[in-house]
Amino acid sequence: MLIGVVRSGVVESRHPVAVAAVDASGRVVFCSGPYQETPFFMRSAAKPFQAAVSRRRGPALALEQLAVAAASHGGQPVHVALAEQMLAEVGFRPEHLLCPPAWPGSPSALRRVAAAGVSAPQPLFHNCSGKHAAMLRACAASGWPLSYTDPEHPLQREICAEIEASTGEPIRAVGVDGCGVPTFGVTVAGLARAFARLATDPEMAPLADAMFRFSALTSDGDRPEVELARWCPAVVKGGAQGCIGVAWFGGLGVGAKCWSGEELPAVVAVISALRHLGALSAYGMEMLSAVARPPVLGGGRPVGYLEVLEGEG
Repeated sequence: MLIGVVRSGVVESRHPVAVAAVDASGRVVFCSGPYQETPFFMRSAAKPFQAAVSRRRGPALALEQLAVAAASHGGQPVHVALAEQMLAEVGFRPEHLLCPPAWPGSPSALRRVAAAGVSAPQPLFHNCSGKHAAMLRACAASGWPLSYTDPEHPLQREICAEIEASTGEPIRAVGVDGCGVPTFGVTVAGLARAFARLATDPEMAPLADAMFRFSALTSDGDRPEVELARWCPAVVKGGAQGCIGVAWFGGLGVGAKCWSGEELPAVVAVISALRHLGALSAYGMEMLSAVARPPVLGGGRPVGYLEVLEGEG
């Protein structure tokens, strides 16, 4: 699927996107592009499955904590407080986190810490601090060393097995994510199967429930994936470099990867697939118009849009 950026009637850039949708049995019901050939790293789209292992191996998490464990959050006070609480409950401090120090990703959160006189980035502000806190809890409960970012660590080996079981395919590559933990190479079809499992497997229901009910904890701000989550009966989780997974509670998993690394074309492609499958109502499409056909601005006003380029690609 090719997503075009149209400005003043001219297609000024084209973004190839591979997208696949599968049902609860893993059967492909929609596809476009190289959905089962070319691997890419899941990045933060892996967080629900990483959190599932941390939940299984660690002490019980409240739903709000579970939402933060699967989050790419903006460093708002509630995100930071929940991550810190997750650590304190098992006797850890922020210094135990192995994610790098960062500033909050949300502009409003950044303004808050600046006004409070915070002079240096902190690990708790990192968008993955909840994931790391959950991993530390799993290490504490399992008697494992705290070097949980090591690909050979027992926690990471179990997460790798979880990813393979969820995607229904072998891991194609293992890399280092931005926060320092391993990230896994999968295909778009594998990503879609994983999110179909998130939508339908009772074992994953606590994760799906937490992420759906507390989407403001799992994400932050006005990113396109957040808009999609607001108006769909689904869990939506994006990853860096233009990948996104959707767990539709009607029994679908949708995965997409924009090969130019842009997020917005991947969301446009996912919405196009959902519309093709009849999963979005007319009202839902109306509410999602800002991300289904996002405006391109010129001089502060709309002069174009992003859309699927029919007949190209």
